[in-house]
Amino acid sequence: MAKNDKKPADKAADKAADKAAAKAVTKPASKSAAKPANKLATKPANKGTAIDIGIAASDRAAIAKGLNGLLADTFTLYLTTHNFHWNVTGPMFNTLHTMFMAQYTELWNAVDPIAERVRALGYPAIGSFADFTKASTLPDAPAQPPKAREMIRILVTGHEAVARTARALFPLVDEASDEPSADLLTQRLDVHEKAAWMLRSLLEE
Repeated sequence: MAKNDKKPADKAADKAADKAAAKAVTKPASKSAAKPANKLATKPANKGTAIDIGIAASDRAAIAKGLNGLLADTFTLYLTTHNFHWNVTGPMFNTLHTMFMAQYTELWNAVDPIAERVRALGYPAIGSFADFTKASTLPDAPAQPPKAREMIRILVTGHEAVARTARALFPLVDEASDEPSADLLTQRLDVHEKAAWMLRSLLEE
């Protein structure tokens, strides 16, 4: 037998050793080794992907709650304004019918950006009449349509109330460096304060 010839047993042993070595090279790293060294700074608001946008979870929750209140106020004022658009009568009919349509259209277009900001912060946007009733600072529209001047007065009060809701949230948003929410609130304040001024002007003798 030649020197480099091996017995069957020796060959089997070599084969087993080669297999073990190959397994060691290709074996994946353990699960614990695959974990990142640093965890996210915040936990998700609900099940799913964690949110880390540079705003503390507690601030996000408080801002979302405040924005849901603004959403409820905006939707309630939208319904009242649309109601008055349908039911206004009297010598100012043409002026008010047109004015109320412009205002309820603006309010309708406003609810989406408010709701979407709540979602971007990681929380659900409210959307039921029951939730709006609980969260809104505004009363529902009167059961019986009032006279035109009373409609104007109610809408002035409504726009002023929504402006107060937006302004009350501003310090928290500013403290949290939540620029998108701050920008949204600034836009809403401008709209409601101008609408209140225009409506108020109609009440002057």
